This record gives sequence, C-alpha cells and structure tokens, in this order.
Amino acid sequence: MKRSPRPRAALLGVVLLAVTSASEAAAGDGHGPLGVTVVAGPTAGTARVGALFDADGRGGAGGTAGGSSGAHFCTASVVRSPERDLIVTAAHCLAGQHALLFVPGYRDGKAPYGAWKVERDFLPGGWAHGRDEDSDVAFAVVGETGGQGGRRVEDVVGGNRFTTRTDVGATAVTVTGYPDSRDTPLTCTGRPRPDGRNQQRVDCPGLGGGTSGSPWVNGFGEVVGVLGGHEEGGVTDDISYSVVLGAEAAALYREAASGP
Repeated sequence: MKRSPRPRAALLGVVLLAVTSASEAAAGDGHGPLGVTVVAGPTAGTARVGALFDADGRGGAGGTAGGSSGAHFCTASVVRSPERDLIVTAAHCLAGQHALLFVPGYRDGKAPYGAWKVERDFLPGGWAHGRDEDSDVAFAVVGETGGQGGRRVEDVVGGNRFTTRTDVGATAVTVTGYPDSRDTPLTCTGRPRPDGRNQQRVDCPGLGGGTSGSPWVNGFGEVVGVLGGHEEGGVTDDISYSVVLGAEAAALYREAASGP
C-alpha cells in the first residue's frame, strides 16, 4: 500500500511532519527521539537511500538526470556486497516493473550521486509464486548510467550491512524514505514491535505512499527491516511494517550478492 499506486509526473507541496515525543533512543539505537518524523538532511547515511523511478518514458529518467522533478514511486537503499552494486527494497516495488532507475540521495529534483539503472532483480519464491506478504523483500543489481567514472554505487555512497535473524525491538531503527508527494526524504526513529511471527511494525507518522522499500537501520549501521510486508507496508501513514528478516531473506541476499 505504501508503494505509490501510480508514479506521478509532478511532485506536490512540502509538508513537514513532526510528532512530539519525550522518548530518547538508547545507546546503540537509531538517532533522535522516538516517533518523530522530520525531513532527512543530506548525510553520509541518507546518501545510501534513494528513490526508485520509472524510466519508461513517464517522466522519471530524463527529469532526474536533468535536475527536475520526476516520477518516483518507491524507496531503496545500498547494502554491502562483494560486487558493490546491490540495493534492497520491497518485493512489491520490483515485481512486474521494467526500466527502473535508482537515484541515491535524491533531493530537490537532483541526482547528486548519479542515476543507476536496475539491471537484474531478485525476488523470493514466496513472493514470486504467491505474493506472500511474509516474503516482501527483494534485491536488485544496478549499473551506472553516467557521471561516476565507472565506479560502482557502493564506491560512491557506501552501503549498510544487511543483517538477518536479529531480535525484533532489540534496538530502535531509523526509517528513511521518499513519500511520492515529496522531493526530499523523511526520516523517523522508532522501536519495532512484533506483529505475529513473521512481521514487525514501527509507529512513525507520515510515512505514506512511496516509502515502500525504505530501510530500517539500527544504530550499528545494519539494515534489519525493509518497509513492506503486511498490506505492502501498511494501510495508514502512521504505522509501517516489515518482514522479519530470516532464512529466506538471508538466502536471497547470498544469491543476489554472488555476482554474475
């Protein structure tokens, strides 16, 4: 549900979201007070998070590369891999899609670290064969589209560790993503809670359509969740879900990271 149902050719006005909270993250947790959503500043961490664009002639490719707003509809982030060319997102963001671009650090209609073409995607069997919400995580290999001198995306912006089998809620996580109504990312720190055996949820206001695929990064720089899962990420802007990353996600990462 938090995938934009249709990529937009124009971006809407800016709405700054904030909810007061007295809770503070503990040592080893994500940054900042819990449950507050704000505009994400341009940092080394947010440079690894980017918007996914439809490059199929509906405003995404040329607009982004040329410095104007385009049609982004999901979020993805760079994760460490031997080939240094891997991003993670939600499976429902990649399933059935063609000609996509990943734009890390996208801000104000510009692509400060280049636009990277999605060359191969990796979907788990549970999603590919039945759209199982407990399998809503995916990886993609990206290749350069120009401007970075032949370097891989991880060489340019770095990457977070992709980590499975962590205890839900052991630390707070920082969720950063691109609502489809904005040309700057939002970020929020919250403490996940279990939602059944295979899902986890975090309470963060204002994470609406377009934030599917947003990484959940703990204070140790590890991706321990990806916004998606139940109801493709949630039916309200204030509660977001992720698959609990376990054996299936670990196997999929190994396959995607193994190279050609």
